[in-house]
Amino acid sequence: MQQVRKGEELPEVPLKQYLLDNQLIEDVNSELNVTQFSNGFSNLTYLLEIENKSYVLRRPPAGAVKRGHDMGREYKILSRLYKAFPKSPKALTYTENTEVIGASFYVMEKVDGIILTMREAKKRQIPSEGYAQITDEWLNTFVELHRTDYEAVGLGDLGRPVGYVERQVTNWGKQYLKAATDDIPEAEKVMAWMQENQPREYDHSLIHNDFKYDNVIFEDDSWSKIRAVLDWEMCTLGDPLMDLGGTLAYWTTKEDSEILTKNLPSPTIFPGNPRRRELVEMYAQKSGRDIRHLTFYYAYGLFKLAVIAQQIYYRYHKGYTTDERFAHLNFATQVLCTMAWQAIQKDQIEDLF
Repeated sequence: MQQVRKGEELPEVPLKQYLLDNQLIEDVNSELNVTQFSNGFSNLTYLLEIENKSYVLRRPPAGAVKRGHDMGREYKILSRLYKAFPKSPKALTYTENTEVIGASFYVMEKVDGIILTMREAKKRQIPSEGYAQITDEWLNTFVELHRTDYEAVGLGDLGRPVGYVERQVTNWGKQYLKAATDDIPEAEKVMAWMQENQPREYDHSLIHNDFKYDNVIFEDDSWSKIRAVLDWEMCTLGDPLMDLGGTLAYWTTKEDSEILTKNLPSPTIFPGNPRRRELVEMYAQKSGRDIRHLTFYYAYGLFKLAVIAQQIYYRYHKGYTTDERFAHLNFATQVLCTMAWQAIQKDQIEDLF
C-alpha cells in the first residue's frame, strides 16, 4: 500500500455521499482514509477505510479506452461468480456516473491475506518446500476456475467462445499497431506466424486471462489455501490453454536470462518452483487436458503481455499518466516480442537464448 499518487486522488465528499446512498456507511461525516495499491499496471485500485470497515474501489486509469477497462463488465462478473467460484471477491456496488469521482467505478469487499508479490517473497524468504505448496494450491485454483459452471451463475453471455482464438490473435495484433511507438520487427513476425499457426479446435471454459502469483490472496503462510483471486478485468469465455499461455509468459525461472528476469520480476525464480515445461505437465495432469500447440500458446502469452505493456507505455508517452513505472515499458515490449520470436524459431518454451 502507498499514499495516493499525484493526479489519481479520489474526491472525498461525493465519494462518501455515494457510499452512504448505497448503504455502505452510516454517516457522511465519518473520517475516510484512502490509500492506493502499488502493484499492478492497469486499473487503479484503492483501499477505503471508514467506520471500521474496509472496501476496495476499482476505476480505470485516465485516458484509457473502455476495452479492457470496463468496470461494468468486471462488476457483472464479480457480483455473480462468487456463487459458483467462492474464491472470487464479491462486488458490492457499481456506477457509471462519472460525476462521483470522474470515472465509472465499483466497490467490492476487501479480502485479507498474503499477496505474493516479488517484494513480499523476498521479505519472507520462503523455503523450496513452501513454493511446492504454493504452486500446488495455485494450480488447483487455476484448474478449479476452468471447471466452473459459468452458465449456472448467469455468465453464459460473457463472451463468444467459438472463434475465440482467431479473434484474439487478430485483435491483439490490431491493438499493438494502434499503440505502437517504436519499430519492433519481431512484433510483425510474431503476428504473421500466429495467424498461420493458431489451433482451430479447442475447449471452452471461463478464463481469467491474468492468472499469476500476485493476483491471488493466500490465507496465511502455510500456503495451503487461496482465499481470493484478483483482477478480473480480462475474464471471458474461451480456450483455457490461452489462459495457460498467458500465465507461462509471467513464469520466469532462475534458468532464464537476466534480460527476462529483470523485466518480469516474479517469485517463480526462487528454488522450489517448477520450470515452465514442468508447470505445463502439472496442469495437464490436474486438468486432464491434452496440451497441444504449446509453442503457440506461449508465444501468444508473450505477445499479449507485450501489447499490454505497449498500451500502458503509450498512455505515458502521450502524457495521460505521470507514473514513472511506465517510462521504460517500450523496452519491455521489445524484450517480450523478441522472446516470442525466439520461442517460435526454437519451438520450445524454455532455454530461448
